Amino acid sequence: MMTSRPFRRRQAGFTLIELLVVLAILGLLAAVVGPQVLKYLGSSRTQTAKVQIQNVTASLELYRLDVGRYPSPEDGLAALVASPKAVAGWNGPYLRRAEALRDPWGAPYLYRAPGEHGEVDVYSLGSDGAPGGTGEAQDVGNW
Repeated sequence: MMTSRPFRRRQAGFTLIELLVVLAILGLLAAVVGPQVLKYLGSSRTQTAKVQIQNVTASLELYRLDVGRYPSPEDGLAALVASPKAVAGWNGPYLRRAEALRDPWGAPYLYRAPGEHGEVDVYSLGSDGAPGGTGEAQDVGNW
């Protein structure tokens, strides 16, 4: 006589061990890739600031050609977007949007005339908003 044993079917799915191994692998990937992505993001903002400062400096040169001088410190970089009062020869706007006068961290670009590094200085204080710094917090200027 044949004894019947209950037949156990294997359930479809993953075991707890398999899930833990996958989570460990994902954690390792995040630990290796995450800092590299953040490092790239920081350097890309600095590079963006450099390119934007070059554009603002080129616009200042066009302003100087039309007006005969750079904008006064009182007029600032806003003179590239809207005509200052009592300025003869203004043929702008030299920049299409006022947003072009903000750095990638949201702060306005700083302008100094006469500059410490050249005739005019256009610069950003970086992510920390303070002079000096390294990495993403470094100052970026047209010098």
